[in-house]
Amino acid sequence: MAGGKGTRLWPLSRAMAPKQFIQFTGDRSLFQKTLERVSDSSHYEAPVVITNEDFRFLVAEQARELGIKLSAVLLEPAARNTAPAVAAAAHYVTQNFGDDAIIQVLASDHEIVSGQNYQDAIHIALKTAKAGRLVTFGIVPTEPATGYGYIEVGSDLPEGAKVVKRFVEKPNIDKAKAMLKAGGFLWNSGIFMFGASQVLSEMQEFEPVVADAAAASVAKAQRDLEFVRLDAEDFGTATDISIDYAVMEKTVNAAVVPASFPWSDMGSWDAVWKLGNQDAEGNVALGNATLFNTRNSLIMSRTSHLAVQGLEGVAVIASEDAVYVGKLDESQGVGSIVKLLASSKGTEALTQAHPTSYRPWGGYTLILKGEQLQVKRLFVMPGKKLSLQKHHHRSEHWICVKGTAEVMIGDEIKTVRENESVYIPQGEVHRLANPGKIPLEMIEVQTGSYVGEDDITRIADDFERV
Repeated sequence: MAGGKGTRLWPLSRAMAPKQFIQFTGDRSLFQKTLERVSDSSHYEAPVVITNEDFRFLVAEQARELGIKLSAVLLEPAARNTAPAVAAAAHYVTQNFGDDAIIQVLASDHEIVSGQNYQDAIHIALKTAKAGRLVTFGIVPTEPATGYGYIEVGSDLPEGAKVVKRFVEKPNIDKAKAMLKAGGFLWNSGIFMFGASQVLSEMQEFEPVVADAAAASVAKAQRDLEFVRLDAEDFGTATDISIDYAVMEKTVNAAVVPASFPWSDMGSWDAVWKLGNQDAEGNVALGNATLFNTRNSLIMSRTSHLAVQGLEGVAVIASEDAVYVGKLDESQGVGSIVKLLASSKGTEALTQAHPTSYRPWGGYTLILKGEQLQVKRLFVMPGKKLSLQKHHHRSEHWICVKGTAEVMIGDEIKTVRENESVYIPQGEVHRLANPGKIPLEMIEVQTGSYVGEDDITRIADDFERV
């Protein structure tokens, strides 16, 4: 599941560029790490990803970067929580892999260390699911966390899992401490495994509106390039409800696999700090940063060099266009400041779009925007080309930084190499392509009376956007 639009890790994560597609540590995004965990073809079929239209090219590009083939990318036409998403995916799986298929449901924004403990838990869950149970994974608590729901375990099952006694909502700190002291409670990880046909049967029993809406949306789905668009009208009738509330808390067949593998839902900057490689002073510093007399802090920069002095227990996070500074132990409340930013026209855009946007041909990073001026860095994947287009209110200057560009201007085709440039007059039909074998990088300087993204007329397009 890769459709969430979380903002709790702002300013890196935003509505149009959420945390699952961001590289927090290492050279893989959380989504890519999730794909890698299910890439063993001896255990898994090619994964099915369910997301929304805004993220479809991000999903396709990040899977392509890893060389991982996807069975399908299902596009949700509206946000309806996890129960409709799981039901739609289960219907797709039964149609394409059979009624006896077992599905593992993974959130794409979790950080998991998939060592032997993880593999052992998967093995127990598979046996339990084949025995007719709807399985969830419970993480053995390491602290009285208040940001997670809990599961109280019951009796043992033959396959190695346990009966779910009850689900517990996110507790306050006193209740969390009491549960840890009592024992028999696990964190609810939001990871599941069950037979596709069985979860649909139980969904039909407990939430028939969701089951029927998902079935109809898959039956009427339309292919769009490499994506599967679920029918908007039918999917829109589904109840907005989680799989926990819809099925897991109601079924008598719920089972839980206690697991001790390292896991985090990456729901706050505090969680990122806990998972990071801390130095001798307890600091996690990523990117351009220098620390002095600073302890137990998270410092991250994607742009300017951060110099931090004399602080303790803080998060300082710099993206290309915004900086967040706050106490680590209060970072669960980042959503409140994001709401405040979103309520003002002057700052609303900072909560929505990231300076880097992805397109089916590659994407661009906004470098500078002023009155009648905009500067971008374009990156075009090998063999890809932008639409044949024109702009009514602006002209463009393109400078080749890396690779070789093929540029069509009117009836003329030009080859633009590194350190060369080309000018596109206002109103002229043009097209940019990358005929090479390496990514093409261009600097685009737009000037004119209006430089908005909607000043574009597409004449022809490989991606059916005309």
